Amino acid sequence: MKTLKHFFDRNSRWASSILAKDPEFFATLSKQQRPEYLWIGCSDSRVPANQIIDLPPGEVFVHRNIANNVVHTDLNCLSVIQYAVEVLMVKHIIVCGHYGCGGIRAAMENTEHGLIDNWLRNIRDVGRLNSDLLQGLQEDEKLDLLCELNVKEQVRNVCDTTVVQNARNNGAELYVHGWIYNIKNGLLKDLGGSTGTDS
Repeated sequence: MKTLKHFFDRNSRWASSILAKDPEFFATLSKQQRPEYLWIGCSDSRVPANQIIDLPPGEVFVHRNIANNVVHTDLNCLSVIQYAVEVLMVKHIIVCGHYGCGGIRAAMENTEHGLIDNWLRNIRDVGRLNSDLLQGLQEDEKLDLLCELNVKEQVRNVCDTTVVQNARNNGAELYVHGWIYNIKNGLLKDLGGSTGTDS
């Protein structure tokens, strides 16, 4: 049986290097989790939340799925939002998509992909609702725009959850942001439309 021993070796070197810089790092980290940020991002391995915004472990509560969707029947995502808002009391929810997203590309294709087609239905709906904006674009332009439109739709979906609405009605300081990440240059772009308790 393969044990992936090289990962344990790498982990040991990583932990040692962290302790060499800060001997109290893990002791402090293990005491409590109080992040101010919930990151809802894509499962794509090229889009690691903490590294993109240069924050250490413990600073960002993360939920990832294919194409950073927030679906109102997804109890996993809704539970993460509830825990982040009601227990951790995060102040910012960031929905972050990325250009060149394989989930978005698959949703644009007129082919069957299996079980994931049920998940991609949500993205296809975003495309259908914005068909006038997507019409006539080159394939790459269409993909980039649909990646952006999907983020904006998921921001709306976050804001429409009962968890976020209840928190805002109870006066919580809570903001929802829509960002997109460019894998080609490593930069984030704010898509505007950040919404908060004062908007």
